[in-house]
Amino acid sequence: MPVPSPVFVLPGNALGRHRVLLVALVPAVALRLLAMAGYRPALWFWADSFSYLEAAADPVPGAFRPLGYSLFLAALGPGKSLALVAAVQHASGLALAVAVYALLRRRGLPGWGATAAVAPLLYDEFLILLEHMIMADALFTVLVTAGILALSGRLTPVTAAAGGVLLGLAAVTRTIGVAVLVVAAACLLLRRPGPRALLCLVLAGAAPLLGYASWMWATSGTFGLTRADGLFLWARTMTFADCSVIRPEPELAPLCPRTPVAGRPSPAHWMWGPTLAAVTGDRNAPAGRFAREAVLAQPGDYLAAVGRDLRWLLRWERTTARKASDRKTNPYWFPYEERPLRASVRRIAGAYEGGPADTRIVEPYAGWLRAYQRFGYLPYPVLMALLGGALAVAAVRRRPDALLPGVAAAVLVVAPSFLSGYDVRYVVPALPLACLAAGLAPGRPPEVGRRSPAGPSVRA
Repeated sequence: MPVPSPVFVLPGNALGRHRVLLVALVPAVALRLLAMAGYRPALWFWADSFSYLEAAADPVPGAFRPLGYSLFLAALGPGKSLALVAAVQHASGLALAVAVYALLRRRGLPGWGATAAVAPLLYDEFLILLEHMIMADALFTVLVTAGILALSGRLTPVTAAAGGVLLGLAAVTRTIGVAVLVVAAACLLLRRPGPRALLCLVLAGAAPLLGYASWMWATSGTFGLTRADGLFLWARTMTFADCSVIRPEPELAPLCPRTPVAGRPSPAHWMWGPTLAAVTGDRNAPAGRFAREAVLAQPGDYLAAVGRDLRWLLRWERTTARKASDRKTNPYWFPYEERPLRASVRRIAGAYEGGPADTRIVEPYAGWLRAYQRFGYLPYPVLMALLGGALAVAAVRRRPDALLPGVAAAVLVVAPSFLSGYDVRYVVPALPLACLAAGLAPGRPPEVGRRSPAGPSVRA
């Protein structure tokens, strides 16, 4: 995955300077090898994984998600390659940890301190789980963190352009990346980089977005990254919307929920359930209009619904699948039992794999990994404390370079609950950024006044 080389080169040539990291990498690699050996060829996430594979075979911009990850799958090529996808994602996760470590060392952190900062990236079982899944989350995490890494070092037009391209590619992998790109541009202004660097960031970040939106326009007549932003926001409002208060237009009345507020399920149920079948034609536009009317008519209820979602961040355990029956269906646990693929998706998966694609569980490797997943993660309350502390230190020390990854992490944590609804995996991409912010905040700022190998001297 292309990243700015000054960020990814470890400081110094002596391996002895990095012996703490090298020792820490051994169990991190072992955990990923357990995943590769215990769950072959990869893990599946409901219908989403197969939608990505289907789009990889016939890449045309779809309604619900951009094609970035499907293009990544297509680039790796079909034919006995699902294990290759998982292996590349695992390797990218390890490389990301090394990249964060390298930047922190360049900022003066000792080897043990920089290694401690990236320990969650090495050992968090949820990151390992997502790396082993045919899902966009691992790729998005690498792209968005690499983009922020490029912008957290010495700023030049080259590093600004590299950061912009990576964040633009992240946005066409998951649309929440657009918000991170906007935050990056805003935080960059605090560092007063000069017009050239800022222009390079904006143009390079906009290029993937404009290119993809133009492709969408050519194939569907819609200029955007998806045709479902209104649907997702509508599903968000279904947890509180009261049509006696909203008084929607007659053509929007079929979108009113019939279930009493107290008994309504999560936004995901509304997004993928039967309610939208009552609306014919273009459903995104009317759903978006209804959602906006609901938010304007019930702003307090909207914020309360978001707050209820964010309370999940206070749970020490990531998921509630304690019973064996829950673990069979919960996709956020390494599974205990094999589940044959349904006939409706077996063809799609088999076509990419070049043969049977059902996940095979191989003991004892899978069992060792299942035992580890009970405790091998950074609890979200600890993550929130880490992020809050990093933002506070960065603000007090006036360190915009450390503020950037912290604010980007906060956006990734909070924004989904406003736009679509909380999901435990939506928080995971914030983990590397929170660790980066925590490591940068107490370190020294970027060097000022020296000529960069990648470009002329700039202000930090």
